[in-house]
Amino acid sequence: MKLDPFYLIVDSAAWIERLVPLGVRLVQLRIKTIDEARLCTEIRKAKALCAEHQCQLIVNDHWRLAIEEGCDFVHLGQEDLQTADLSRIQSAGVRLGLSTHDHVELAMAIFADPDYVALGPIYPTILKKMKWAPQGLERISEWKRRVAPIPLVTIGGLNPGRLDGVFEAGADSAAVVTDITLSSDPEARTREWIEKTDRWR
Repeated sequence: MKLDPFYLIVDSAAWIERLVPLGVRLVQLRIKTIDEARLCTEIRKAKALCAEHQCQLIVNDHWRLAIEEGCDFVHLGQEDLQTADLSRIQSAGVRLGLSTHDHVELAMAIFADPDYVALGPIYPTILKKMKWAPQGLERISEWKRRVAPIPLVTIGGLNPGRLDGVFEAGADSAAVVTDITLSSDPEARTREWIEKTDRWR
């Protein structure tokens, strides 16, 4: 499986409606605090928008709803991995991405046979408080050796100026949240990411 090198992560279908038409090919819907009815609405809208624009949608955490809504890709953190029904996810034909931050989590992720492994934070990040120090570029190369041929996603503190470094270290895809969503011009920043990652397609 090949992942697009530009991996956008947003917290609403409104962001998907705004940014995916610019040429985004891989997007994660990451919604943490919302009631189930509204979450279903968000997933349905995101799915329809992504289908319209030939973009791969990945649903964060909510694997049951993803299956019910006919989505074909979910991303789980390590906490969710402990409770998720992986056999049900697999039998539904849903692909799986997993987060990792250390060697123990990496071993657990590889055992689950995911469709990609994510490593982070690569650099300091403001998205959420992390108990892990920044991983750095050498860790990317180590993880790539460990997970290949599974695609490796990098996340945490990335911006266009850091992309060549992470791809040269072995990343297959670079995920971004705040560098775009907190930008004064998210559309322009998205175009910059697309242009910068084009050479790694």
